[in-house]
Amino acid sequence: MIVYRNTSLKSSVVRRRGADGRIPVRTLDRGASSSAAAAEPAGYPGGSYDTSLLVKYEHHVARHIWFGEERGPRKELKVAGHGLKLTSRVPLALPPQMESWVSRSGLSSLQRTSLNKIDTNLVSAFVERWHLETSSFHMPFGEMSITLDDVACLLHLPIRGIFWSPQDVTEELAVELAVDYLGVSQGQAQSHVRSCRGSYYKLEWLYDLFVHHRAASSWAYATRAYLLMLVGSTIFADKTFTLVEARYLLLFRDLDGCSGYSWGAAALVTLYRYLGDASMYSCKQLGGYPTLLQCWIHEYFPTVGKRGENWKPADDCGLPRAMRWSYRQGVTPADVIWRPFEDHRAWCK
Repeated sequence: MIVYRNTSLKSSVVRRRGADGRIPVRTLDRGASSSAAAAEPAGYPGGSYDTSLLVKYEHHVARHIWFGEERGPRKELKVAGHGLKLTSRVPLALPPQMESWVSRSGLSSLQRTSLNKIDTNLVSAFVERWHLETSSFHMPFGEMSITLDDVACLLHLPIRGIFWSPQDVTEELAVELAVDYLGVSQGQAQSHVRSCRGSYYKLEWLYDLFVHHRAASSWAYATRAYLLMLVGSTIFADKTFTLVEARYLLLFRDLDGCSGYSWGAAALVTLYRYLGDASMYSCKQLGGYPTLLQCWIHEYFPTVGKRGENWKPADDCGLPRAMRWSYRQGVTPADVIWRPFEDHRAWCK
């Protein structure tokens, strides 16, 4: 199924999926003839004729775009990368007591992979082709998807190990976890969780805890706050763009054991889930790690990306591939070939 953007199309057809999984035609115009309705094939204009697989296509953003309905005035999704904040929050070097835990966790590469800015138009264009039923982008030439191999190469996260998704926690448990594993008082934890209006911690609060415990040489508390802030700004980023779910703190209770998790699989599943949400017309934000998505696009469609100025081919095997891409905003003078015909002009005489 391929959907093309066509904002000029006008239609008076409403589609509803029947018991057999197909969408029969129903015209809004009372004067329309039954023969004309019968002549039109079942399904969505420009979309799937058999909706037994793409069962949520009625709510997909592509269907609305076909009829000229954008998500809103901005048209593109709201996508927030934490790259600039991480640049200021990730120190150039961690204390040795913390560095050993961070290195063994398998998450150390996330300290340097985030793009400073996300191309929201590019990301939105690909989200419009994502379908949650197939977990793939429906392109004009076929289907494509992000794989575990892509995650391993782009982010250098482990893709083997325990796949464990922490259970949801209540606000009361979020308070207890903060007291036991982040080293805050009961009153401070209660006040903070209450201000988050749910079982969340603020990323800025976690960074402040990291700085405080590092200064006090409370290494375990500092490391947990740091790692939770790191994953909450990258692979587990949610659509609030300022909070991280408290349940992820359960992953860092045992700092010596968290290296056994398949962080790459968790990152991919999280991105899949948010891509499925964002492909629906009613959704206005994209969660997950946008750097992973955008760098995947750059790798497979390199003409829409720009390699970072500091990237060296010799580093290709040592650094995550995501680090070789940088944000590209429109055309700059450096992208222009100002005198393209110098070598060819002599042949025109």
